[in-house]
Amino acid sequence: MGAAIAEVETDERATPAPAVQAAAASPTAPPAPVPPPPPATPATSTTPMSYLITNAQPVGPTGGSAVEALAQETAGAAPSPPATEPAAGPATVPVPAPVSETIADEERLAITPVRRMIAEAMVRSASQIPHAWSMVEVDINELVALRNRERHAFRQREGINLTYLPFALKAVAGALKDNPTLNASWGDDHIVLKRRINLGIAVAAPTGLVVPVIHDADRLSIAGLAHAIDDLAGRARSGALRLEDVQGGTFTVNNTGALGSSISGPIINHPQAGILTTEAVQQRPVVINDAIAIRWMMNLCLSFDHRINDGEESGAFLQSVKRRLEAVDGDTPIY
Repeated sequence: MGAAIAEVETDERATPAPAVQAAAASPTAPPAPVPPPPPATPATSTTPMSYLITNAQPVGPTGGSAVEALAQETAGAAPSPPATEPAAGPATVPVPAPVSETIADEERLAITPVRRMIAEAMVRSASQIPHAWSMVEVDINELVALRNRERHAFRQREGINLTYLPFALKAVAGALKDNPTLNASWGDDHIVLKRRINLGIAVAAPTGLVVPVIHDADRLSIAGLAHAIDDLAGRARSGALRLEDVQGGTFTVNNTGALGSSISGPIINHPQAGILTTEAVQQRPVVINDAIAIRWMMNLCLSFDHRINDGEESGAFLQSVKRRLEAVDGDTPIY
């Protein structure tokens, strides 16, 4: 199949094909007259059969492919002069091999076991849980002032940074106590309310997304939550998490604001009832007492399982988190 279909003779002294080869096209027919030798033409490149089969374009006399045209020619048309080696002359131009653009323009990455587990978890959640979404704006101007006042001394005492996330976790834990159907899971013919509040925190580790769990988060102070976050996030990034560190979560919080996000639509960590994102802390103009003021603001985004909660329950939960964060002031205890 890789042989040439035909080659054009370039030597004017070419001799006609032997009669026995012409008769080979039809064993029972009388020998056909030997056609005169073709006029001399410049040397041209040849096209292999394999290229025509791979690139079958409509070049035949009836609009068919090159392969069909070749079949018609060998079935009934007069045979062409036999191919011979071309005489010495100008060099032929080689036909380039076809290049697959899908291979040249793409790169395929092997799927790691962790990536496959994440993919399967996301598909399970998106296909089994009917997601609904809501968002509120939170004025955290006083919280920002408290953190700015305390963070340097906190760093010296504790050896870790005081971020906004432990304040958010404290507010979420309190709001889950007031709205227990958000700290739940779906059981087909029943709803499972969780007695313990175990908050998962999404961490971007080198191998992929992991969600270590702060067990009994409602029993910890803001300082205690800060230490738990620092410990779990550090061990998640170094690959030192234990099995119990990622088990038993009842609700998840994702600090997407650390990535500069303002609004997110998170996927629920199956089989939990919801997931909350804390977005970027930004200064915005807001109306306070009929006047425009510049305040530090943050968005809270909630995805929730609509089988368990409706807008009333999810809205009450978000408002509870909002009230707790906006209530933080200079007298709020860190310990």
